[in-house]
Amino acid sequence: MWHDVRTLNATASGLTALVLLACVVSGVWWVSQLPMFTLRRVTVESMYGIGLQHVNELTVRNSVLGKIKGNFFTANLEQVRTTFEAVPWVRRATVRREWPNQLIVSVEEHEALGTWGEDGRLLSVKGDVFTANVAEADDDHELPEFDGPPGSEKEVLACFSELRKWFAPVKLVPESLSLSNRYAWTVRLSNGMSVALGREHDPSMLKARVERLVGVYPQLVARLQEGHIDTIDMRYPSGLALASSALLVPEDANKPVKAAKKPKLKTTKHT
Repeated sequence: MWHDVRTLNATASGLTALVLLACVVSGVWWVSQLPMFTLRRVTVESMYGIGLQHVNELTVRNSVLGKIKGNFFTANLEQVRTTFEAVPWVRRATVRREWPNQLIVSVEEHEALGTWGEDGRLLSVKGDVFTANVAEADDDHELPEFDGPPGSEKEVLACFSELRKWFAPVKLVPESLSLSNRYAWTVRLSNGMSVALGREHDPSMLKARVERLVGVYPQLVARLQEGHIDTIDMRYPSGLALASSALLVPEDANKPVKAAKKPKLKTTKHT
């Protein structure tokens, strides 16, 4: 081997290359550790170029900056992104480096539509359930109430959107919508009336039941002497059942109405 000039030259070249590579790596590492590359600033901005509504840039930056490890070169951007997405009201975040010592974090905020369940969580307009200060969401608008089995959030949101359109002809607005564990729907409307819609055995069943109620609702209201309808059960094939604190005027108004002395709750079936 020692008499093979070509082998000796190749070995020497290889060793030289390794030494040079080690020097380059050491130099790069030394440069990357210079104080000028220590992260000095983290800028938080809206992902869509609009002002942030609920995420306070100063508060978030100060609370998160101490959790970021490394400098401009060594900071784990995926870890930074995860840290920001754990902040209340943050739905999604992206992170990029900006030379020489800054991180730019673009944030998409949740937009609360209503409350979810009984544990103080919120439902966003995109069907995401998240935890945040409900009082901050109340400042934007009055929050409808939603509830349903785990994983049904987007289904409940879609049904709520449809119900708003279906009840519009009688100027009623859904204020609460719940889906039971047996997948039966109940909606409470802006007049305080609760409507049991039951289970949806086919895609058109809920719509048919709502349209049937909307069709007879003006007649029901016209026949109320006083008070209001408390609940309506639409699970009947061709009719409905209602509970009301008011008396209903018979369809033949010429006939005398015999009223109870102290009417409390009256249930009738209308077909």
